[in-house]
Amino acid sequence: MKKEVIIALDFPTLEKTLEFLDKFKEEKLFVKVGMELYLQNGPIVIDEIKKRGHKIFLDLKLHDIPNTVYSAAKGLAKFNIDILTVHAAGGSEMLKGAKRAMTEAGVNTKVIAITQLTSTSEEDMRKEQNIQTSIEESVLNYARLAKESGVDGVVSSVLETKKIREQSGKDFIIINPGIRLAEDSKGDQKRVATPIDANRDGASYIVVGRSITGNANPEERYRLIKNMFELGDKYEK
Repeated sequence: MKKEVIIALDFPTLEKTLEFLDKFKEEKLFVKVGMELYLQNGPIVIDEIKKRGHKIFLDLKLHDIPNTVYSAAKGLAKFNIDILTVHAAGGSEMLKGAKRAMTEAGVNTKVIAITQLTSTSEEDMRKEQNIQTSIEESVLNYARLAKESGVDGVVSSVLETKKIREQSGKDFIIINPGIRLAEDSKGDQKRVATPIDANRDGASYIVVGRSITGNANPEERYRLIKNMFELGDKYEK
């Protein structure tokens, strides 16, 4: 599986999004469209990004009763996006419903389950979710549920990736958000790591936002992070 960097397009408007994308004249990107961008601008965002030849990770984190998620996923299947996220906490029937929707639609959209957000600490999880295990055990449990339910992979922090890979095998997709370079601010993330860490532990994709989108030279920054992720410990400055 080719390792790829997904750029998080955390912009409020389509105009700002396209202004950013048009800086990449020769590069076909893999980009994340999240709730901020999609819910404020609608499906036109998908259309405009696809016109430019970029791949799309639609990160809507669907979480509802199984039939509602099935119907929502079936509606989104018409956009033929590359990846769609749902919450593992929704349970096996919900996960199966989302995957079934894509299969019935005849599209190759990968359904990926959210485990624990990288903004969640173990203390937060125990206090607010009342999950009284370690955060690693919680993530591994969700990853096991996702695989057993037939979805294609999970989103987790780098910190759990190695054990998910050991548990779920080489073809299971693992996406790591919370990626930062040493000089970057953590922002609202709590469980963060570098692109080299993600490579070393077996991530399939990493999601990088502000480190690229907020940089004065986003193309150069993107290529740096891409090289770090692809080469891992072989990367040399």
